[in-house]
Amino acid sequence: MAKIISINPITRLEGHGKIEIFLDDAGNVSNAYLQVPELKGFEQFCVGRPVEELARITTRICGVCPTAHHMCSTKALDAVCNVKPTATALKLRRFIYDAFMAEDHLLHFFFLGGPDFVVGPDAPPGERNILGVIGKVGVEIGKKVIDMRRRIRSIITHLGGRVIHPVCGLPGGVSKGLDEDHRLAFHKIAKESVEFSKFCLQIFNDIVLKNDTYLDLIVGDIFKHETYYMGQVDANNKVDLYDGMIRVIDPTGKEYAKFAGKDYLDHIIEHVEPWTYMKFPYLKNVGWKGFEDGINSGVYRVAPLARLNVSDGMKTPLAQAEYEKMVATLGKPFHHTLAFHWARLIEVMYVCEEMVQLLEDKSITNPDIRNLPKEAPTEGVGVIEAPRGTLIHHYKTDENGLTTNVNLIVATLGNSAAISMSIAKAAKNLIKNGVVNDGLLNMVEMAFRPYDPCLACATHSLPGKMPLIVNIRDRNREIIKSIKRD
Repeated sequence: MAKIISINPITRLEGHGKIEIFLDDAGNVSNAYLQVPELKGFEQFCVGRPVEELARITTRICGVCPTAHHMCSTKALDAVCNVKPTATALKLRRFIYDAFMAEDHLLHFFFLGGPDFVVGPDAPPGERNILGVIGKVGVEIGKKVIDMRRRIRSIITHLGGRVIHPVCGLPGGVSKGLDEDHRLAFHKIAKESVEFSKFCLQIFNDIVLKNDTYLDLIVGDIFKHETYYMGQVDANNKVDLYDGMIRVIDPTGKEYAKFAGKDYLDHIIEHVEPWTYMKFPYLKNVGWKGFEDGINSGVYRVAPLARLNVSDGMKTPLAQAEYEKMVATLGKPFHHTLAFHWARLIEVMYVCEEMVQLLEDKSITNPDIRNLPKEAPTEGVGVIEAPRGTLIHHYKTDENGLTTNVNLIVATLGNSAAISMSIAKAAKNLIKNGVVNDGLLNMVEMAFRPYDPCLACATHSLPGKMPLIVNIRDRNREIIKSIKRD
């Protein structure tokens, strides 16, 4: 009789999910699945709303990555209203977004993914968290981590209106400018954040890269998939988190496609499975071949590792040096899932450097922060690189500017097929002959943590409803009536 091992709930991520591992009679893994049982119907209840409200509504999808949805929605509204933001507004949007990316990536490294490396995958469960990290690196460093995130978040609070669910984005610009006093104060924070990013990369170098066991785990086969990769690049094929062309490379590193965000439907289509509320986007012109990697499978990956793969490097000098070190160590393209953690820290360096550059340009305080729309809303697509990958918002409106259709391809979805593949591969390689323990199960969970999935963002449904069973019981807990909605 086959046995099922359930990891429920999975830990250290945003949202709710479980892993079910199926063992055969010999105690080996026949398959494993990530099941997402939660549902959010944002695409449906955005319909009928005034389109200008969506930049404030869609942030409510998630309290971890609301700034990504807010900025992507704001870009979609630019397109819907056919209005270009002012030069100053673009600088302010980039600055706010850089701050968000820095604090979000730091959250993942120190609180979610990092404990597996800093305290070790076999550490007791009670130590595999931020407290365990602080215990390993020291209280003073722990305080520094928390204080640095707090100070970076103060930038979003000031310019975004609030750090969670910001409200600053408007079609054609932003709602608040930057004065000279705050430019100087934020410049100081930005410079300190560059030094802090150096410190974070040093921690990764000392604890992970200098540890042969960890390095073997990174470069080994257990956490490796050869897939397509997708991410935004600028005109020079350098990483660009805010804007650019979407570039796709194949598993050999060759460019497969390069297209504007508005043309995403020519390249991306979504597959559904009956056992999860998470959809599985894939490359339309390659096709869905199931949960398989390789050049004949349309599965692609997004997020930091993918962005470094599709690019020819970084736009800032310190981040470029770290990128070159990663290329020299792992080769390119990077197919090593655990290397997402390394790529994430390189992106922290990049956005911190860019914050400094933006603030050293005094024109960022120019009061010209918005171009007013002059045309009736129609249809538009916004694309941005969220911490978790390429994020797409697509809105259609009627003649009154009310939304008639909303399509969200959320960043985590770009990795959804690969996450399932990674979990299955790790389980099959780690669990043998029925031998299962907490450390092995945590290593199975390590297969999804590098992707930093946000399952609250990733679960949507076309009808906007979910099956529901209500059981009414008597005082003896016997079911006397069941009400079912399919």
